Amino acid sequence: MPAAFDHPTCALCPYDWSVRFCRNAKGKAPANCPSLRMSEESGKALSATISPQNLEFAYNASAQESECYGGRDGGYASVRPVKPRIVEIVEFARRMGYRRLGLAFCIGLRKEGAVVHEIFTTNGFETVSVSCKAGAVSKSEIGIKPCEQVDPGAVHESMCNPVFQAEALNASRTDFNVLLGLCVGHDSLFIKYAEAPCTVLAVKDRLLGHNPLAAVQQYDGYYRYLKRPLE
Repeated sequence: MPAAFDHPTCALCPYDWSVRFCRNAKGKAPANCPSLRMSEESGKALSATISPQNLEFAYNASAQESECYGGRDGGYASVRPVKPRIVEIVEFARRMGYRRLGLAFCIGLRKEGAVVHEIFTTNGFETVSVSCKAGAVSKSEIGIKPCEQVDPGAVHESMCNPVFQAEALNASRTDFNVLLGLCVGHDSLFIKYAEAPCTVLAVKDRLLGHNPLAAVQQYDGYYRYLKRPLE
């Protein structure tokens, strides 16, 4: 394992993708490249990936990745995206032979949740959907004060309940769970307690219409204040 100061920083790699070692074994790499420095961990990861419990999942994930592009016969420079993520999820679930899908959604995206539920059902899946407010548990149960609620004047404000969402889908023995719009942290708890594999259709971003990359893409523009530490 590399020393602490040699931790991977792939996001800051100085080499263009076209000449990187991780794309071409004869390519270039910085001194802290995990592909070069972490061969033992890489070997363990490969062993886990090709193990009987993971190989089919890993194979179908990679096969699905390729199927999301057209123009592949013309080489890497000719590929073009042809499928949205919702289609990719349906196709991957079919590849895996899944029958029952779980949908853990935010109540703020209840309209979208209904559409996703319908899409899954239309495509032959038994669909189990559970909203984030299921259980109607007061936020006071986790120590939230009235002044910390979304509505400080509410006598009862239901907390997001991702552990219950996970347990409800576990009880329904879902084959594959799809997250739709869960809050930061709540999504983490759901994934921690869910027994079936999980994927994310969309994440929560209240300000940007659930498109959090907009702030990243505008880093040099409207969101340049992110160049300074947040107060």
